[in-house]
Order: sequence, then C-alpha cells, then structure tokens
Amino acid sequence: MKPDFDLDVILSRIDETIRPYPKAAMFELAERGYGSLFEQLISCIVSIRTLDETTIPVSLRLFAVARTPDQLAALTPEKLTEILYGTTYPDQKAYTMLGIARKILDEFGGQLPADYDTLTSLKGVGPKCANLALGVATGQAAISVDVHVHRVVNRWGYVLAKQPEQTLKVLETMVPRERWVDINRLLMPFGKHICTGTLPKCLTCPVLEFCEQVGVERHR
Repeated sequence: MKPDFDLDVILSRIDETIRPYPKAAMFELAERGYGSLFEQLISCIVSIRTLDETTIPVSLRLFAVARTPDQLAALTPEKLTEILYGTTYPDQKAYTMLGIARKILDEFGGQLPADYDTLTSLKGVGPKCANLALGVATGQAAISVDVHVHRVVNRWGYVLAKQPEQTLKVLETMVPRERWVDINRLLMPFGKHICTGTLPKCLTCPVLEFCEQVGVERHR
C-alpha cells in the first residue's frame, strides 16, 4: 500500500467516476422498490455466477409473481426454474430459494431475521449474499466481497489475500464501519467497468496515484 493511500479520497473519486455506469444489481433493485431483506437475499441468489444484466430482469420477473416467502413457497420447483431461466443453475437455485422460503415460514413465522448468523445458516447463503442483503436492506454495517471487490482492493495493495473470504476479514479490520456498505456499492461497478480483470483502464483511472497495480501486466 502506498504511503499516501487515502480511502476516503479514493471512494469519493470512484463515486464520481462510476455515475455514468449502471448501479450494482442489488442497489438498483432496491431503488426500484425491491429492498426488503427477503427480496435482496433472493436477488443475490439469482446473481450468483450471473451478470447484472441478467440478474435484474430475472429478479423483476420473479418479483412479479412472488415477493414474500409465502408467495415463493407456493410456486412449484418447475415453475420457479422456468422463471429463473437465464441465470446459471436455475434448477439448483429454485430448490435453494424454496428451501429458504419454507424455513422462514416454518421456523421464523414468515419474517426473515436481520441477523448474519441466521442468514448464513440458510442452505445456499454465503457471506457475500448475507452481508449484501443486510447492508442494502437494513443499512447494517456489512461488507460484501465479490470478485470485483476482491480484485480491486488487492490490486491496490490495500489487501493481500488470495480468497474473497480472506479479503472480507481484512477489510473489516481496516475500513471504517460507516463505509462498509459503500465497498460493494462503489467497487463492484468500478471493478466491472474501469478496474477490469483484463486490460484495466489504468491510464484514465481516477485513483491510479494510490494503486500499486499488483498483478497488472497490461493495461489501457
């Protein structure tokens, strides 16, 4: 990490730079009115190994018929799989969602608890989706690390970790809690459109002066 590394300045510049680009899917869906904890969790499951360009329309198609655990649980696996067409592993995701909906109804009285341990106890829900759903839906301090966030902060030299789960633990010790939700909100589109996996746009990057360019061999 460079001596003059300033996370507040970096996030501010990135916030300005990404405005012309689409928002990260979960934040976009929340702005469209799909911001409940259940909706955010289900949309995050839709998003697994799926581009935002597919996640948003598939989530909207699902929410047109089911926005609550009881509505989702009323769907057959076949119908839900049909709705999820276009995502990766739609049949697997359908069974995961139905299991979550039924557990919410059977064990939590139809109301999903806003609790990290509870969310990660649900089959198919990992740290990324649990934190993202909590952060967007409830405003709880939570850092969600996807492939973009993981790549960006390690490329900066801010974190030195091999796996997203390791990056998450490091970020929780280094980032002020009031900025935790901003990490995914800002760095996901930044990593998708500017600090890309191949040929990152280093020559026009707003935070190049703070970046160690770890692992960058070629850039634009």
